[in-house]
Amino acid sequence: MSYLDNIRTFVRVYELGSMSAAGRDLRVSPAVTSSRISQLEEHLGVRLFQRTTRSLTPTEQGQAFYTGACGVLEAVESAEAQIVDITENPRGSLYVAAPLGVGRRLIAPHIPEFLRAYPAVSVRLRLTDRKVDVTTEGLDLAFFLGQPEDSTLRIRKIADVARVLCASPAYIAEHGNPRDGDAIVADGHECLNLRFPGATEFQWRLVARDGPRRYRIAGRYECDDGDVLTDWALSGQGIAMKPIFEVGDHLQAGRLVPVATQTPPEPIQMACLFTHRRRQDPKTRLFMEFMIDRIASVVRDAEKRFQLPR
Repeated sequence: MSYLDNIRTFVRVYELGSMSAAGRDLRVSPAVTSSRISQLEEHLGVRLFQRTTRSLTPTEQGQAFYTGACGVLEAVESAEAQIVDITENPRGSLYVAAPLGVGRRLIAPHIPEFLRAYPAVSVRLRLTDRKVDVTTEGLDLAFFLGQPEDSTLRIRKIADVARVLCASPAYIAEHGNPRDGDAIVADGHECLNLRFPGATEFQWRLVARDGPRRYRIAGRYECDDGDVLTDWALSGQGIAMKPIFEVGDHLQAGRLVPVATQTPPEPIQMACLFTHRRRQDPKTRLFMEFMIDRIASVVRDAEKRFQLPR
């Protein structure tokens, strides 16, 4: 097993480009990470990385070994998965990522039930509204809202999620309730923006009478945490575009009010991403199916409880 651990460590160092990052990912110290790489290099009789104080670069031998190392790990994981299928006793750690709102409301509440059913499995849940890289971050599954950029990954659609433009009664009392997206732009409404890495401008895709249109909106508030946008909307700072499952309770209680109802937002896809290799792991399949059923149910229930005016 120690040789396999060394290979796993090499693969993560290669993919993350850093001993410390690989150590954090594998939950071992930088000293252990460095020791495993040194043991592997001694066993192979070659240098796998060129090291300086500022960089870590794979050597030609390291680049060649990476392809074979990935094949070895995939073969071992496949063999282990076959045994797990036979014993029906999945085990090991699941690394899962999700947007903050999705993770807090739709995934985290159901994890205890999953772990009670499968006591040999542990779940490492990472919540972030930034775009994640399933491969380089060593994830088994990544839940997301929108369209994936990496076409090499497998995708499993969960639901089309209805969204709403909403603001607080205090904001509407001061600034008015815009009828549609044109009024939002023309009247210079304060729009609360979810910032993604690399975004250069903010646009809301709304459904007008002649079909979907993009509206270039503006606002002084932006954040990469969707829950912060909800808090700003509740405190009267502007208009937010939110999935109904996130703000349905606020809408029902009157703390938030739908605006621009003549041009509602397009629904957004909710899905999960995974690599073909990860999909073969029984615990990954079980977790995905378990969560998809519960997420779809919660989203449907939230949308049934609150019907948007048109």
